[in-house]
Amino acid sequence: MMMDSLIDWFGQAQTGLFEAVVQPVMFHAGLGNFLEDGFNATGWLLVGLIQLAVMVAVFGPLQRLWPAEPLRDRAAVRTDILYTLLHRLGLVRVALFFMVDPLFDELFGHLRVAGWQTFHLDELWPGITDLPWVSLALYLVVFDFVGYWVHRAQHQSELWWRLHSLHHSQRQMTMWTDNRNHLLDDLLGDCILVLVSQLIGIAPGQFVAVVAITQLSENFQHANLRCWFGRWGERLWVSPRFHRMHHAIGIGHEFTGRSGRPVLGGCNFGVLLPWWDMLFGTANFELRYEPTGVRDQVEPGPQGLRDYGQGFVAQQWLGLKRLFGRA
Repeated sequence: MMMDSLIDWFGQAQTGLFEAVVQPVMFHAGLGNFLEDGFNATGWLLVGLIQLAVMVAVFGPLQRLWPAEPLRDRAAVRTDILYTLLHRLGLVRVALFFMVDPLFDELFGHLRVAGWQTFHLDELWPGITDLPWVSLALYLVVFDFVGYWVHRAQHQSELWWRLHSLHHSQRQMTMWTDNRNHLLDDLLGDCILVLVSQLIGIAPGQFVAVVAITQLSENFQHANLRCWFGRWGERLWVSPRFHRMHHAIGIGHEFTGRSGRPVLGGCNFGVLLPWWDMLFGTANFELRYEPTGVRDQVEPGPQGLRDYGQGFVAQQWLGLKRLFGRA
């Protein structure tokens, strides 16, 4: 009943926001042909606004009460805030809609014409797995399993790491750091999520819920917060301490190989659940709060310290240069 009430409330709020704000703007901009897409985008916008409210009202005060480290670089935090606003207010999603969605629509259209049918995961056990809260939990576990392997690929693929290292270049982690990513990095990850969602037949409403829960949890994990969940809690859900170890310089995203040189790898890749790290031997439960960043920011290489950029545009440009071996 509680979940049904939440769904009803969200639907009413989405309709109200769409009719009061989004629809008039779309008509004014000559986008009347995209009203259905605009209504769906309003759902994502509403989710983003709720997430921002929770971050400011809950996570922010917690960071000030129990910080893991003093706040030194406010300019870097402001850049992360920009990343978060671009993502949570839907601007990045709108850009992806016009660039990528038509390609996926054409791909899935061809597959269905060829006889490919979607497998619906929530139909595994009729009467059980199709219950809203059971199917939501099931999808969270499945997407988290996929997220674990995507995250490992971001760290163990040399090319992908050239993009993903931007996320780890933040030496002043806060609740805003989660969205500090190269746009191509986001695009690759989102494409995989879309493919998986089509393969397992998740309903749009359930997909929004899975993404919303995941994103808000990731904001908490990145918070500048001296917080761990205890011996058993640490093994049930990813905590700020667990994820901070993943961002630790020379520990979380690389290790020293036999040659004495850094090797891509690391620990604590879990997105929501530490279960996969425990299962596949990548968990680190040490109760430590290490400095964060990338080793080449603090240990000069043959060409000195690597510059990851100070602002959004510079960071995106330098990411492209790293990708093509020119930085």
